[in-house]
Amino acid sequence: MTVSVATLGFPRIGLRRELKVALESYWSGKSTLADLHAAAAGLRVAHWARQKALGADILPSNDFSLYDHVLDTSALIGAVPARYDWDGETVDTDLYFAMARGAQGDPAHAGCGHAADTTAQEMTKWFDTNYHFLVPELTAGQTFRIASTKIFDEYDEAKALGYQTRPVLLGPVSYLMLAKGKAVEPLALLPALLDTYAEILARLAKQGADWVQIDEPCLVLDLDDAQRAAFERAYARLATAGPRLMLTPYFGGLGDNLDLAAELPVHGLHLDLVRAPEQLGPALDKVRPHVLLSLGVVDGRNIWRANLSDLYWRLKELAATRDLILAPSCSLLHVPVDLALETALDPEIAQWLAFAAQKIEELAALTKALNEGEDAAFAAFSASRMAAVARATSPRIHDPAVAARLAALDTDAARRAAPFAARREAQRRRLPLPRYPTTTIGSFPQTAEVRKARAAHIRGEIDDAAYDRYLKVETRAAIKWQEEIGLDVLVHGEFERNDMVQYFGERLAGFAFTRSGWVQSYGSRCVRPPILYGDVSRPRPMTVDWWRYAQDQTDRPVKGMLTGPVTILNWSFVRDDQPREASCRQIALAIRDEVLDLEAAGAAIVQIDEAALREGLPLRRGEWPHYLGWAVECFRIAASGVRDDTQIHTHMCYSEFNDILPAIGAMDADVISIETARSQMELLGAFASYAYPNEIGPGVYDIHSPRIPAEREMTDLLTLAGRHLPSDRIWVNPDCGLKTRKWDEVRPALVSMVAAAQRMRIREAYDA
Repeated sequence: MTVSVATLGFPRIGLRRELKVALESYWSGKSTLADLHAAAAGLRVAHWARQKALGADILPSNDFSLYDHVLDTSALIGAVPARYDWDGETVDTDLYFAMARGAQGDPAHAGCGHAADTTAQEMTKWFDTNYHFLVPELTAGQTFRIASTKIFDEYDEAKALGYQTRPVLLGPVSYLMLAKGKAVEPLALLPALLDTYAEILARLAKQGADWVQIDEPCLVLDLDDAQRAAFERAYARLATAGPRLMLTPYFGGLGDNLDLAAELPVHGLHLDLVRAPEQLGPALDKVRPHVLLSLGVVDGRNIWRANLSDLYWRLKELAATRDLILAPSCSLLHVPVDLALETALDPEIAQWLAFAAQKIEELAALTKALNEGEDAAFAAFSASRMAAVARATSPRIHDPAVAARLAALDTDAARRAAPFAARREAQRRRLPLPRYPTTTIGSFPQTAEVRKARAAHIRGEIDDAAYDRYLKVETRAAIKWQEEIGLDVLVHGEFERNDMVQYFGERLAGFAFTRSGWVQSYGSRCVRPPILYGDVSRPRPMTVDWWRYAQDQTDRPVKGMLTGPVTILNWSFVRDDQPREASCRQIALAIRDEVLDLEAAGAAIVQIDEAALREGLPLRRGEWPHYLGWAVECFRIAASGVRDDTQIHTHMCYSEFNDILPAIGAMDADVISIETARSQMELLGAFASYAYPNEIGPGVYDIHSPRIPAEREMTDLLTLAGRHLPSDRIWVNPDCGLKTRKWDEVRPALVSMVAAAQRMRIREAYDA
C-alpha cells in the first residue's frame, strides 16, 4: 500500500502578487495582452515547480485563473449572456473580462466577441468563504459548446515541462446549482451540458490525462431529490467519458449525501476531514474498496499548523490496508503562499502557522512517515509537537479581564432601548434629511499617492506628524467635494485605513498581522486577513479622532465608520482552540466601546458594516439557527448601547439574503445598505415580501466594475426600488465602498447618483 500527496489547487496570485500587477497593468493600458499571458504562464510554471519541490506527487492544472474559476467554466462551455454580443466562436480574453468587470465602449465595436456598453455578471461569495465568483447566467434554450481551450492548453503546457498533471474541472451539477436561470431551472439544462462535459473529458483523455479532479462542492449541501438525481445522471454519463474521475467535494462533510457519493461510478473520492473528521469511519464502510480515497487532512482554509503526530496515529492503520492520497481539505487558494516571507512576524506566533507552501511540506512529511515509519520524518514531527505545546501553553492567548467581562454580559446589552418606530421619529428630528437621502458606503479611492504616503510612513521616510498632515489634507478635500456635489450624509474617506478589517485588528489586542500574507478575494483584489490568535479587547479609541476632524470640516452629518464583529471574525484567520462565537462576542464588546465613544463625541450616525454576516452561514440549514443566533446577538451587542436618536447603519454586499431575512430584520439596524445594482434590484422583492420594517439603501452603482453608470440608469434602478419599497424608506448609495476605484470613475458616477436622487424627489413632488 502506498500514500501519495496531491494539491487540489494552489494560490494564483503569486508570491508577491504578480498576477495583480499584471492584470491591473493590462486593464490600465500600460501593457499588452501578450504581456499579461506571458506573466500568467510564468506564474503557472513557478507554481508547478514549487509544488513538486515541496513534495507534491499529484499536481493540478487548470487551477490557475485570470479572474475566477467559475467564470473560466462559463467560458469553457460557451455560457455567455446575450448582452455581450458574442459571435459564438471563441471566448477571448477581452470578452472574458467584460463578463467579469463590465464594459464601457463604443457600440460600433460590438459583436465578433467584443461587448459594447454593458454590465458585468453578478458576483457572490463562494460558499462560506471570502472568495467571490461570477454567477453563471443561463436562459431557456441555452446551448453549450467548447468555447475556450484554456483547460487543454494548460494541461499541454505542464506536460511539455515534464509534469503529468490532474486537470481541475468544476463539476456540471455544482455549476448548474450555482447558476441563475432566466425562464429556466438551471438543472433542466443538465442533459445538454453533459454532452459538452463528455466532449471535454474525451479531449483530455486524448491529450494523455489519466485523472481529472472534478469538483462538486455542492455535495456537502442539503440536496433535494432532483439534485440527487442530477448527480446520478451526470456521473453515469461522465464516468466512462474520458480519464478517471476524482470526485472532490469540500467545505464540509457529505453527511446524508454519503450514500449518494459512495454509489456514484467514479474512480476516486475526496473527503474533507478538517471540517468533518467524523465522516472517515462511515465512508470506509460505504466506499467501494477499488475507489481511491483522497483525504483532506490539513486545513486549506486556515493557517494553523497541523499536529502531525495526531494525524499519523489516526491514519497509520488505514494506510496499511489501502492506497491513499493525502491532500489539503480544499484548494490552497484560500491561504497565503509562503510563511517564509514573514520575516517581521513575531517568532512565537509564526511557529504556530503554516501557509500554502508549509501545508504541502506537512503533507509530504506525513506521507513519508506513513510510507516509511515515523522516524523517517523525525525533524518535521518534532517541530510540529513543539509548536503544538508552545501554542497550548502560551500566556499571550488568554486574558482574564476579557473573560470576566464576557461572564458579566447580560441580555440587555443586545437590545435597543426603544423599537424602530420610536427611534425613527427621534432620528428624523435630529437629522432632517430629504427623501432619497444620498450617502456612500464609507471609503474613497486609495490612490497611488495615498498608498505611496502610507508606504513611506511605514518605512520611516516620513514621520507621524507629516503623515497625519497629509491624511488631513486628503480628508478635508474629500469632505469639501462631497459638499459640492450635494451628498446629504458624508464620510471621511478612510484614507488612513489599509483595509476595513486589518485597520481595526491592528488596534485590538489578540491579533497579529503579516506583510505578505495575501489571499485573493476576486480578480486582482487581494486581502491580508488578520490572524486572530488570542482574546480580544480594545486598548484605546480607534476612529474617534478622525471622525471628529472630518465633522469639524462641515455642517452636514458625517458617519462614524466601523467594521462589525461578525465581519472582523469571518475575514480573519480565527483561532481554533475555542468556539468562533466566543471570539466574536469579544470583538463585539470592543466595537461597542468604539460606538459609544463616537456617540459621546457627537456622531449622529454610526455605520457598523457586516458585509460578511451571510458568508459565515453554515452550509447545512440545520446549523443555521445556532450561527444566526450568536451572529445577530454580536451585532446587537456592538450596536445597542446608543441613544434612540443615534442612527445605526449597516452594510452587506454580494450575498444571497433571501433565506435569512428574518435574521437581518432581527439585527434591528436603522438603515441597511445592500448590493443590488448587478442584480437589477432583484433582492428587493424578497425584502418587500418579508415586509422589512427599517430603512434600506439599495445600491445603484456597481463599484466592482470600472464602468461608469449614467444618471438615467440609476434613476431606473431607483424606480425599480420604488416598486418594492415606500419612498420614505429608500436611501441612495453605491453597492460598496469606493476604495478600489479611481477618482475619474468615482466623481462622475457619484454626481450622477446625486442627480438621480434629485430627479426622484422632483418626480415624487410632481406626482403628489
